[in-house]
Amino acid sequence: MKQYPIIAVFTAFLLTSCNTQPPGQPAGIMSFPVTSIPARNITGYTSYPVSIEGTINSAVRAKVSGYITEVLVDEGQLVQRGQVLFKLETQALTQDAEAARANVNVAQVEVEKMKPLVEKGIISPIQLKTAEARLAQAKANHSSITANIGYATIKSPVNGYVGAIPYREGALVAPNDPKPLTTVSQINSVYAFFSMNELDYFNLLKTTEGKSLSEKIKHLPPVELELVNGDIYGHKGKIETITGQVNPTTGTVSFRATFPNPNHLLVNGNSGRLRLPRYYQQATLVPETSTYEQQGKVYVFKVKGDTLTVATAVNVVDRINSVILVDSGVKPGDQIVAQGIGKVRDNMRIQSQPVPFDSIANTLNIVF
Repeated sequence: MKQYPIIAVFTAFLLTSCNTQPPGQPAGIMSFPVTSIPARNITGYTSYPVSIEGTINSAVRAKVSGYITEVLVDEGQLVQRGQVLFKLETQALTQDAEAARANVNVAQVEVEKMKPLVEKGIISPIQLKTAEARLAQAKANHSSITANIGYATIKSPVNGYVGAIPYREGALVAPNDPKPLTTVSQINSVYAFFSMNELDYFNLLKTTEGKSLSEKIKHLPPVELELVNGDIYGHKGKIETITGQVNPTTGTVSFRATFPNPNHLLVNGNSGRLRLPRYYQQATLVPETSTYEQQGKVYVFKVKGDTLTVATAVNVVDRINSVILVDSGVKPGDQIVAQGIGKVRDNMRIQSQPVPFDSIANTLNIVF
């Protein structure tokens, strides 16, 4: 019987502890972080896979069949137009040229013999003309073989950098080979080719100044190139051409942008992602974590008088890095519940804990 008072005292202590509220906070009211909505300039990016090519890509092919006897350049080497790249075996062609030259000499002698005979009326002029035709044919054959000997010395068609060389000394090459001997590319500037789906294409045209396609291209913003390692290339590019036609197979429109490449860091065959910017001036921003969706609409909890929550629908303009841009429902300066909205209800009394917008945005890795 002496234990009862001790149990009663302990029970009373537990009840008192469970009902304790933080200092200055009414009983039953929960605390939530609340932030003020800002208006800021913000840039978003839409990215598209790109393939990089030199502004000039000249495939070097053999014009005659033959075995490679010399490879005079290496991959990645800077060459000049007219510089010799490869040499092919010409022994057989040289022999053919000598035979063709002998035929020219024989035909020439024949013509010279007939000229005085024609003048004396001994033979018909038609016979002379026939001999002259044989001479012309012999000269043409000799010229063709001589040209082929020249084609056996393969030169660079442009200034640029040598690409891959799949064939080496001893390889038999021909004009119809599937692979060229090499490719010489000019990469002082490079092309970035990418495609955009039809919806993005029309939205881009809709928001770009200009009446015609050529005018709109002139007003497109500079673009960025994200390299395969995630770095942003140090020079911005410019979109220069749009096909203006939708590929019926892929449903996309093809674009070409040009990037300066003064240090030749970009080479033919590089890949990456092109970043097309979207600029917004003084946009109303709401953190993604401060919103919820219901029946296809996006809501926030606006705070009135620092204590009363009001479920408010907002119209979403864009989403950039987990920040929502809105144009109705709330305005800059309005207070909203920043976090923990899963526990909030409409017309609920709360204790506001003001927090800076940046403290919420920074947790989302937002860059303004």
